[in-house]
Amino acid sequence: MENSDEDTDLDPRIQIELEKLNTTTDEINKLEIEYDEENKTFRMLLNECTRRLKVLSKKLGNCIEKARPYYELLEVAKKAQQECQEAAALYKKAHGIHAAAKETVALAEQQFLTNQHEWQFDNAWQEMLNHATMKVMEAETKKAECGRDHQRKAIAFKELEEKLKSQEDKLHKTIIKARPYFDEKSLCQDQLNTQKTRIGSLKQEILNSKQFYSQTLKNLEQISNEIHMKRQGKKQENDMLRGPREPGVGAELTSNFEEIPLTKQYASLPDISTELDKYDGCSSGIASSTVSEKDECESIVDNVDTVVSKLDQIGIRPVEGTSDNRFVSEFYLGKLKN
Repeated sequence: MENSDEDTDLDPRIQIELEKLNTTTDEINKLEIEYDEENKTFRMLLNECTRRLKVLSKKLGNCIEKARPYYELLEVAKKAQQECQEAAALYKKAHGIHAAAKETVALAEQQFLTNQHEWQFDNAWQEMLNHATMKVMEAETKKAECGRDHQRKAIAFKELEEKLKSQEDKLHKTIIKARPYFDEKSLCQDQLNTQKTRIGSLKQEILNSKQFYSQTLKNLEQISNEIHMKRQGKKQENDMLRGPREPGVGAELTSNFEEIPLTKQYASLPDISTELDKYDGCSSGIASSTVSEKDECESIVDNVDTVVSKLDQIGIRPVEGTSDNRFVSEFYLGKLKN
C-alpha cells in the first residue's frame, strides 16, 4: 500500500509548474487579443491619416510638390542637428574623462615627489603610474576622435542650414501655403510611430511570456525525469522488464504549446513614411485608393460608438467641419454596408 500511495502522490513542484502554465497561458491569450486590437487601431489610424492628407492635398494644390524639397531638406537638417548635438555631448564626456585621467597622473606624481624621502620608487609604483599614463593616452585619443566627429557633423549641419535658407528665400510664399499639409503629415507620423512602438512593446511581452511558458515545460520535464530516476532506483528489476519508459509528466504539454501559443504570426507593420507618401500625388490628380476602395481595417468596425471611442483614445482630431469623430466612424460603416 505504501508503494501505491507513493506512486499516486503528486510532487508539489508539478502542481506549482502547472499553475504557472495556466497563468502564463491566460497572460499570452490576453496579450495577443490586445496585440490584435492595437494592430487594428494602427490600420484605422493609418487610414484616417491618409484621408486627411488627401483632403489637404486637394485643397492646397500644386504648392505641396513645389515646397516638398524644402520640407524634406528640413527633416534632414533636424536629424543632422540632433547628430551634431549627440557628437558634442560625446566630445564633452571624452574631454572630462581625459581631464580626470590627467589629474590622476599629476596627483600620483606629486604625491610621490612629496614623500620621496620616505617611499621607494619600486616596480609596483612604476606599474601603477604606467597604467594611469596609458589611461591618459587612451582618453586623449578618444577625445580627438570625438572632436573630429563633432566638427564633421557641425560642418554638415551648417551646410544644410545654408541650403534651407536659400530655398526659404526662393520659395517663401509656397512654403507658407503648403505648411498645413506638412504639419499634418508630421503629426500623423508621430501618432503612427507612437502606436507602432506600443505594438512592438506588446509583441515583446508576448515573446517573453512564451519563453517563460517554454521554460516551465522544461521544468516539468526535469521534475518528471527526477521522479522517474528515483523510482527506477527503487524498482530496478521491474524497470528493466518494462523497457523504454513513457513520456514524463508535462511531455504532452509540449505539443500543445507548439500548436497553440507559437502558431501566431506577427506580420510586420508597413513603413509609415512610404504609406503616407502614396497620397502626396493627390494634388496632381492621382486618385487615392484609401478612401474609395475597401481597406482591411474596415472589418474591425462594429458600430459607430466603438470607433468614436477608439479614435478619441488615440488622440485623432475631429474632421474639419465636424464636432467629433462620429463622421469618421459613419464613413467606415457606410463602406461596410456597401
